[in-house]
Amino acid sequence: MRLENFLALTQTTLVNEPYVHSFENIVFEAHRVKRGDLFFAYSQEEIEVAVANGAYGVIFDKPTQISDNEIAWIKAHSLDEALKKLIRFKSIEKEIVAYACNEIIFKLSLQVITPSNFLSIFGDLKSIFKALLDAENRTTLLFCPALVDKEMFAVVKKMPHPPYVPIEIIEQTLFETSFIYNNVFYERQLISPFFIPYLEELLHLYKILKIEYKLRKFTLIEHFEPIFINKKFEIKSFGTSDKVLIFEPNSQLIDAQISFLQRHASWANTIFILPKHIEIENSQKNFSYKNEKEIIAILRENRFNFALIVGVDKSILNRLLSNQKQLTMDF
Repeated sequence: MRLENFLALTQTTLVNEPYVHSFENIVFEAHRVKRGDLFFAYSQEEIEVAVANGAYGVIFDKPTQISDNEIAWIKAHSLDEALKKLIRFKSIEKEIVAYACNEIIFKLSLQVITPSNFLSIFGDLKSIFKALLDAENRTTLLFCPALVDKEMFAVVKKMPHPPYVPIEIIEQTLFETSFIYNNVFYERQLISPFFIPYLEELLHLYKILKIEYKLRKFTLIEHFEPIFINKKFEIKSFGTSDKVLIFEPNSQLIDAQISFLQRHASWANTIFILPKHIEIENSQKNFSYKNEKEIIAILRENRFNFALIVGVDKSILNRLLSNQKQLTMDF
């Protein structure tokens, strides 16, 4: 890319008068820099390594001392904002169309094998930029606006509307489903029936876009995530205990999940542990917490088969077990 084009595109400022006029590649790791590359100085400590390796330019957003006047030194208000503009440029250049979906659909898509012209894209800006560099022209992207800034993509579309081809559930538990879709039988998949409507929406997108796909064996997706435990709160193998903690980080899903549990596990003693600012009905089985210590106290003081815990992840169990071990040692 020519230097003047880069400056205009990223709205950055050249602070010296270099001899170079263009760059071969954009690189983020100094040890990977080759002669002719432009180095994005996310790490100030690596600038001299990049220059020594033959960088033709350095773009930075923190005070930086110029060490070689022959190469281009480019001042950015924000490296992230400059990189977002490059990503948008690449999406236009490659005629990429991006579909915005919710977080559940996106995480399910990561468990589906699709051809190279369809990408589920996530991660930091550097990894997204690298993915777009490698993408084919007219690639279709799937992304979640809660995880990735949609302003980076020039063409953003919504997911197709129903009706969807239904998934036929053959057998189900709270956390596993056997189902038929498009005349293919998927036996005992590690996906809760709660997620089947989301999967239908994803598969409908593939159908509309004529994307070939292959479903992998599903794994847990960090939503409505079951952790089987014993009475000592030690983690047990999947399905080997009647005491289950269910973790849900997204508070927008809890009404639907509570309804799901009430319909499909009416036999069970189920409690709901929610952040203090969230209020729902059925207060007899609802417990509010301000901090992790209160969650632990609620779990210890109440009998349950299922405990839906909102706003924290399963790492709380490590702290709970650590506390128990400390209490035993003190005793």
